[in-house]
Amino acid sequence: MSIKNKISDYKTPKAMKYILVLFAAFFLLGCEKQNESILDQYSTKTIQSIFEKENTSGCFIIHDFKNNKSLVHNSARLDSAYLPASTFKIINSMIALETGVIKDEKEIVKWDGKKRFVDAWNRDHNLETGIKYSVVWMYQELARKIGKERMSHWVKKAEYGNRNIGGKIDLFWLNGDIRITANQQIDFLKRLYLNQLPFEAKNQETVKKIMIVEQNDSYTIRAKTGWAARVKKQMGWYVGYLENESNVYFFALNMDIRNSEEAKKRKEITNKILETLTLKSL
Repeated sequence: MSIKNKISDYKTPKAMKYILVLFAAFFLLGCEKQNESILDQYSTKTIQSIFEKENTSGCFIIHDFKNNKSLVHNSARLDSAYLPASTFKIINSMIALETGVIKDEKEIVKWDGKKRFVDAWNRDHNLETGIKYSVVWMYQELARKIGKERMSHWVKKAEYGNRNIGGKIDLFWLNGDIRITANQQIDFLKRLYLNQLPFEAKNQETVKKIMIVEQNDSYTIRAKTGWAARVKKQMGWYVGYLENESNVYFFALNMDIRNSEEAKKRKEITNKILETLTLKSL
Protein backbone atom coordinates (compact mmCIF):
# COMPACT_ATOMS: atom_id res chain seq x y z
CA MET A 1 0.00 0.00 0.00
CA SER A 2 1.34 3.44 -0.92
CA ILE A 3 1.95 6.18 1.61
CA LYS A 4 -0.86 8.15 -0.04
CA ASN A 5 -3.33 5.29 0.56
CA LYS A 6 -2.16 4.83 4.14
CA ILE A 7 -2.81 8.50 4.84
CA SER A 8 -6.27 8.41 3.26
CA ASP A 9 -7.17 5.31 5.29
CA TYR A 10 -5.99 6.86 8.54
CA LYS A 11 -8.78 7.83 10.96
CA THR A 12 -8.11 10.54 13.54
CA PRO A 13 -8.72 9.32 17.11
CA LYS A 14 -11.34 11.16 19.15
CA ALA A 15 -8.66 12.49 21.52
CA MET A 16 -6.84 14.05 18.61
CA LYS A 17 -10.04 15.68 17.41
CA TYR A 18 -10.58 17.25 20.86
CA ILE A 19 -7.01 18.56 20.84
CA LEU A 20 -7.56 20.08 17.40
CA VAL A 21 -10.79 21.73 18.55
CA LEU A 22 -9.09 23.17 21.64
CA PHE A 23 -6.20 24.41 19.52
CA ALA A 24 -8.62 26.13 17.14
CA ALA A 25 -10.46 27.72 20.06
CA PHE A 26 -7.26 29.10 21.62
CA PHE A 27 -6.16 30.38 18.21
CA LEU A 28 -9.45 32.23 17.69
CA LEU A 29 -9.33 33.69 21.19
CA GLY A 30 -5.78 34.85 20.55
CA CYS A 31 -6.88 36.57 17.34
CA GLU A 32 -9.74 38.30 19.14
CA LYS A 33 -7.45 39.48 21.92
CA GLN A 34 -4.95 40.77 19.39
CA ASN A 35 -7.73 42.77 17.74
CA GLU A 36 -8.70 44.50 20.98
CA SER A 37 -7.90 48.20 20.97
CA ILE A 38 -7.53 50.72 23.74
CA LEU A 39 -10.00 52.78 21.69
CA ASP A 40 -12.71 50.16 22.37
CA GLN A 41 -12.96 51.48 25.92
CA TYR A 42 -14.26 54.85 24.72
CA SER A 43 -17.03 56.27 22.55
CA THR A 44 -17.40 59.24 20.25
CA LYS A 45 -18.99 61.08 23.22
CA THR A 46 -15.59 61.01 24.94
CA ILE A 47 -14.18 63.26 22.22
CA GLN A 48 -17.40 65.23 21.72
CA SER A 49 -17.40 66.32 25.37
CA ILE A 50 -13.89 67.76 25.02
CA PHE A 51 -14.92 69.79 21.96
CA GLU A 52 -18.04 71.00 23.80
CA LYS A 53 -16.03 72.08 26.86
CA GLU A 54 -13.85 74.17 24.56
CA ASN A 55 -16.93 75.54 22.77
CA THR A 56 -15.38 74.51 19.46
CA SER A 57 -16.81 73.08 16.23
CA GLY A 58 -14.79 70.56 14.29
CA CYS A 59 -13.95 66.92 13.80
CA PHE A 60 -11.38 64.47 15.07
CA ILE A 61 -10.21 61.00 14.14
CA ILE A 62 -7.70 58.76 15.90
CA HIS A 63 -6.70 55.51 14.22
CA ASP A 64 -5.19 52.48 15.94
CA PHE A 65 -2.76 51.21 13.30
CA LYS A 66 -2.09 47.75 14.75
CA ASN A 67 -5.73 46.83 15.22
CA ASN A 68 -7.11 48.86 12.30
CA LYS A 69 -9.72 50.63 14.43
CA SER A 70 -10.72 54.28 14.64
CA LEU A 71 -12.51 56.53 17.09
CA VAL A 72 -14.08 59.65 15.59
CA HIS A 73 -15.99 62.79 16.40
CA ASN A 74 -18.26 64.38 13.77
CA SER A 75 -17.73 61.70 11.11
CA ALA A 76 -19.60 63.71 8.44
CA ARG A 77 -16.86 66.34 8.48
CA LEU A 78 -14.00 63.83 8.09
CA ASP A 79 -14.56 63.73 4.34
CA SER A 80 -15.02 67.49 3.94
CA ALA A 81 -12.06 69.02 2.11
CA TYR A 82 -10.22 72.10 3.35
CA LEU A 83 -7.03 74.02 2.63
CA PRO A 84 -4.10 72.14 4.19
CA ALA A 85 -2.53 75.42 5.36
CA SER A 86 0.75 74.73 7.16
CA THR A 87 0.20 70.97 7.31
CA PHE A 88 1.37 71.21 3.69
CA LYS A 89 4.84 71.90 5.09
CA ILE A 90 5.16 68.14 5.65
CA ILE A 91 5.03 67.30 1.95
CA ASN A 92 6.67 70.60 0.95
CA SER A 93 9.72 69.55 2.98
CA MET A 94 9.90 66.21 1.20
CA ILE A 95 9.54 67.76 -2.24
CA ALA A 96 12.27 70.30 -1.46
CA LEU A 97 14.59 67.48 -0.38
CA GLU A 98 13.68 65.25 -3.32
CA THR A 99 14.30 67.98 -5.89
CA GLY A 100 17.56 69.08 -4.28
CA VAL A 101 16.24 72.56 -3.53
CA ILE A 102 17.58 71.97 -0.03
CA LYS A 103 20.14 69.27 0.75
CA ASP A 104 19.18 68.33 4.31
CA GLU A 105 17.47 69.52 7.50
CA LYS A 106 20.53 71.58 8.53
CA GLU A 107 21.03 73.70 5.41
CA ILE A 108 20.38 77.36 6.17
CA VAL A 109 17.80 79.41 4.27
CA LYS A 110 18.75 83.06 4.64
CA TRP A 111 16.20 85.47 6.07
CA ASP A 112 15.27 88.22 3.62
CA GLY A 113 15.41 90.89 6.35
CA LYS A 114 11.68 91.71 6.22
CA LYS A 115 10.12 92.00 9.68
CA ARG A 116 7.10 89.76 10.16
CA PHE A 117 4.54 89.53 12.96
CA VAL A 118 6.03 86.33 14.44
CA ASP A 119 9.35 87.17 16.11
CA ALA A 120 10.72 83.65 15.65
CA TRP A 121 10.45 84.05 11.87
CA ASN A 122 12.78 87.05 11.75
CA ARG A 123 16.06 85.18 11.35
CA ASP A 124 17.73 82.50 9.26
CA HIS A 125 16.12 79.05 9.35
CA ASN A 126 16.54 75.46 8.23
CA LEU A 127 14.02 72.64 7.88
CA GLU A 128 14.30 71.74 11.56
CA THR A 129 13.47 75.21 12.83
CA GLY A 130 11.32 76.13 9.84
CA ILE A 131 8.78 73.40 10.54
CA LYS A 132 9.04 73.86 14.32
CA TYR A 133 8.10 77.55 14.10
CA SER A 134 5.98 77.09 10.96
CA VAL A 135 7.99 79.73 9.11
CA VAL A 136 5.80 80.76 6.19
CA TRP A 137 8.36 82.88 4.31
CA MET A 138 10.90 80.04 4.31
CA TYR A 139 8.47 77.53 2.83
CA GLN A 140 7.33 80.10 0.29
CA GLU A 141 10.97 80.45 -0.77
CA LEU A 142 11.32 76.67 -1.10
CA ALA A 143 8.10 76.50 -3.14
CA ARG A 144 9.30 79.19 -5.56
CA LYS A 145 12.56 77.30 -6.07
CA ILE A 146 10.70 74.02 -6.61
CA GLY A 147 8.50 75.70 -9.21
CA LYS A 148 4.98 74.97 -10.39
CA GLU A 149 5.81 72.08 -12.72
CA ARG A 150 7.83 70.05 -10.23
CA MET A 151 5.48 70.88 -7.36
CA SER A 152 2.47 69.69 -9.36
CA HIS A 153 4.31 66.52 -10.40
CA TRP A 154 5.12 65.47 -6.84
CA VAL A 155 1.77 66.47 -5.34
CA LYS A 156 0.04 64.29 -7.94
CA LYS A 157 2.53 61.45 -7.57
CA ALA A 158 2.05 61.46 -3.79
CA GLU A 159 -1.75 61.50 -4.31
CA TYR A 160 -2.00 64.40 -1.89
CA GLY A 161 -5.54 65.70 -1.32
CA ASN A 162 -7.28 66.81 -4.51
CA ARG A 163 -3.81 67.17 -6.18
CA ASN A 164 -4.70 70.65 -7.48
CA ILE A 165 -2.07 73.34 -6.83
CA GLY A 166 -4.02 76.07 -8.60
CA GLY A 167 -3.11 79.57 -7.40
CA LYS A 168 0.22 81.27 -6.78
CA ILE A 169 3.12 78.86 -6.29
CA ASP A 170 3.95 80.41 -2.91
CA LEU A 171 0.36 80.71 -1.65
CA PHE A 172 -1.72 77.84 -3.07
CA TRP A 173 -1.77 75.87 0.22
CA LEU A 174 -2.88 79.02 2.09
CA ASN A 175 -5.57 80.44 -0.22
CA GLY A 176 -5.40 78.50 -3.49
CA ASP A 177 -7.20 75.47 -4.89
CA ILE A 178 -5.62 72.56 -3.05
CA ARG A 179 -7.87 70.77 -0.58
CA ILE A 180 -7.50 67.78 1.74
CA THR A 181 -9.82 65.93 4.12
CA ALA A 182 -9.08 64.64 7.61
CA ASN A 183 -9.32 61.06 6.32
CA GLN A 184 -6.83 61.89 3.56
CA GLN A 185 -4.48 63.40 6.14
CA ILE A 186 -4.55 60.07 8.02
CA ASP A 187 -3.86 58.10 4.84
CA PHE A 188 -0.94 60.38 3.94
CA LEU A 189 0.57 60.07 7.42
CA LYS A 190 0.27 56.28 7.31
CA ARG A 191 2.17 56.15 4.05
CA LEU A 192 4.81 58.47 5.49
CA TYR A 193 5.18 56.27 8.58
CA LEU A 194 5.63 53.20 6.36
CA ASN A 195 7.99 55.01 3.94
CA GLN A 196 5.47 54.30 1.17
CA LEU A 197 5.39 57.79 -0.32
CA PRO A 198 7.09 58.26 -3.71
CA PHE A 199 10.14 59.90 -2.17
CA GLU A 200 13.52 58.48 -1.26
CA ALA A 201 13.39 56.73 2.11
CA LYS A 202 16.06 59.04 3.54
CA ASN A 203 13.92 62.08 2.71
CA GLN A 204 10.87 60.56 4.37
CA GLU A 205 12.98 59.73 7.43
CA THR A 206 14.31 63.29 7.56
CA VAL A 207 10.80 64.72 7.55
CA LYS A 208 9.67 62.30 10.25
CA LYS A 209 12.61 63.45 12.35
CA ILE A 210 11.85 67.17 12.01
CA MET A 211 8.16 66.54 12.81
CA ILE A 212 8.90 65.45 16.38
CA VAL A 213 7.08 67.74 18.83
CA GLU A 214 7.25 65.58 21.95
CA GLN A 215 9.45 62.64 22.90
CA ASN A 216 10.10 60.70 26.09
CA ASP A 217 10.79 57.13 27.23
CA SER A 218 7.15 56.12 26.66
CA TYR A 219 6.18 57.68 23.34
CA THR A 220 7.04 60.01 20.47
CA ILE A 221 4.62 62.44 18.86
CA ARG A 222 5.24 63.70 15.33
CA ALA A 223 2.78 66.37 14.25
CA LYS A 224 2.10 69.65 12.44
CA THR A 225 -0.37 72.46 12.96
CA GLY A 226 -2.14 74.36 10.21
CA TRP A 227 -4.23 77.55 10.19
CA ALA A 228 -6.02 78.79 7.09
CA ALA A 229 -6.11 82.45 8.14
CA ARG A 230 -6.20 84.06 4.68
CA VAL A 231 -9.73 82.94 3.81
CA LYS A 232 -13.10 84.21 5.01
CA LYS A 233 -14.05 81.09 6.97
CA GLN A 234 -10.91 80.29 8.91
CA MET A 235 -10.11 76.76 10.06
CA GLY A 236 -7.25 74.91 11.67
CA TRP A 237 -5.51 71.54 11.69
CA TYR A 238 -3.42 69.45 13.99
CA VAL A 239 -2.33 66.21 12.35
CA GLY A 240 0.26 63.59 13.23
CA TYR A 241 0.83 60.37 15.08
CA LEU A 242 1.83 59.02 18.47
CA GLU A 243 4.21 56.09 18.43
CA ASN A 244 5.05 53.83 21.38
CA GLU A 245 6.84 50.49 21.72
CA SER A 246 3.83 48.43 20.66
CA ASN A 247 1.64 50.55 18.41
CA VAL A 248 1.07 53.73 16.40
CA TYR A 249 -1.96 56.04 16.68
CA PHE A 250 -2.62 58.46 13.84
CA PHE A 251 -4.73 61.54 14.50
CA ALA A 252 -6.23 64.46 12.61
CA LEU A 253 -8.09 67.41 14.12
CA ASN A 254 -9.92 69.94 11.96
CA MET A 255 -11.75 72.85 13.58
CA ASP A 256 -13.29 76.25 12.94
CA ILE A 257 -11.20 79.23 14.08
CA ARG A 258 -12.44 82.74 14.73
CA ASN A 259 -9.38 84.30 16.37
CA SER A 260 -5.83 83.64 17.54
CA GLU A 261 -7.00 82.44 20.95
CA GLU A 262 -9.04 79.70 19.34
CA ALA A 263 -6.07 78.75 17.20
CA LYS A 264 -4.25 77.68 20.38
CA LYS A 265 -6.95 75.09 21.00
CA ARG A 266 -5.78 72.86 18.13
CA LYS A 267 -2.99 71.29 20.16
CA GLU A 268 -4.77 71.70 23.49
CA ILE A 269 -7.81 69.70 22.39
CA THR A 270 -5.67 67.01 20.78
CA ASN A 271 -3.51 66.64 23.88
CA LYS A 272 -6.58 66.42 26.10
CA ILE A 273 -7.96 63.66 23.88
CA LEU A 274 -4.67 61.72 23.93
CA GLU A 275 -4.51 62.08 27.71
CA THR A 276 -8.13 61.02 28.15
CA LEU A 277 -7.51 57.93 26.04
CA THR A 278 -4.44 57.30 28.27
CA LEU A 279 -2.17 57.27 25.23
CA LYS A 280 0.09 59.93 26.72
CA SER A 281 0.59 57.97 29.94
CA LEU A 282 1.76 54.67 28.46
